Amino acid sequence: MHIKFYVLLIVGFMLLSCDEESKVEKEIANIEADFTVERFDKAFSEAQPKDLPRLKSAYPFLFSKHVPDSIWIQRINDTMQNELLAEVQNKFSDFSTPKQELKGLFQHLKYYDKTFTTPRVITLTNDVAYRDKTIVNDSLVLIALDNYLGAEHEFYQNIPMYITANMQKSQIVSDVTNGYAKKYMFQTNRKTLLDEMIYFGKLLYFKDLMIPFKPDAEKIGYTEAQLKWAEANESPIWSYFIEKELLYDTDPKLPNRFIADAPFSKFYLELDNESPGRLGQYLGWQIVKAYAETSGEDIMTIMQTEPEIIFRKSKFKPKK
Repeated sequence: MHIKFYVLLIVGFMLLSCDEESKVEKEIANIEADFTVERFDKAFSEAQPKDLPRLKSAYPFLFSKHVPDSIWIQRINDTMQNELLAEVQNKFSDFSTPKQELKGLFQHLKYYDKTFTTPRVITLTNDVAYRDKTIVNDSLVLIALDNYLGAEHEFYQNIPMYITANMQKSQIVSDVTNGYAKKYMFQTNRKTLLDEMIYFGKLLYFKDLMIPFKPDAEKIGYTEAQLKWAEANESPIWSYFIEKELLYDTDPKLPNRFIADAPFSKFYLELDNESPGRLGQYLGWQIVKAYAETSGEDIMTIMQTEPEIIFRKSKFKPKK
C-alpha cells in the first residue's frame, strides 16, 4: 500500500513539474524578439569596388582602420573569395530555420534576463577560421557562415574530422548560445579537472534552458551514438575519475585528455577508441544538472556559483 502511495506521489510531482515547464515555455513563446538577419556575406558577394563606401558606412565595425581600401578591393576581385561566397550563398539561400532558432534563443534570454535586448544579427565569412565561428557581445551577433557548410565540404579537407563534424547549419544556434553562456559565467578558479568539468557543465546546462528545442546531442556536439555511449558508461567513467583521484588534480594534461575537442577521450585503456572526446564536459553537465535539481537555484545564480559548492551540494550519483 505504502509503495503504491509513493509511486503515485512521484508520478504526481513529475506531472506537476512537466506542467510548470510547459507553462513557462508558453509564456516564453509570447515574448517579443523580432530582428532582421543582415546578410553582409551576400552584400559583399554582390559588391563592386564602388560599393565599398556604402558597406563601410553600414558596417563600420567590420572594417579595420588599419586595412586600406585596396585590400578590400582585392578581396572583392579575388577568385577564391568569390568561390567561398558562392558556396555560402548556395548553402544559405534560405536562412529561415537558423533565424527561427535564434529567435527562440533570444526569447529565452529575455525571460531569464530581464535586461537582455535583442541584438543585431549579421552573417559574414571569415576564411573558415573555425575557432571563431560566432562572436557575441551586448549588441551584436556575428555568424561566419563559411564554417557551417557541412561536415564533408571540400573546403574542410585539411581540418580534423572531429572538428568538421560540428561545422554544419544545425550547430549555429548552439554556438551562439555558447557565446552568451560565457558572458554570464563567473568562476574564480579553473585549476583542477573538476573546475574545468563544472565550467563546461555550466555552459551546457545554460543551453538546456535557453535552447530546450535542440536535442542534447547537438548541445554538446555529439552524434546520438556518442551521447548514448556517454550515458551508458557514465558510472565506469565516474569510477575511473574517483579511483585515479583526478577531480582535484591540477595536471595540465588532464583537460587535453577529457575536456578539449578531441576524436576520443584518453583513459589509456582499450575503450579509448570507442569513446567520444570531451567526456569531462559531459560529466560536468550531469553534475550541474543534479545541482540545479537539488538546489532549485535559477540559471543566472548557477552561472555565478563556484565549482566546489556545485559539486558538494549536487550529491551527484552517476547513472548505473
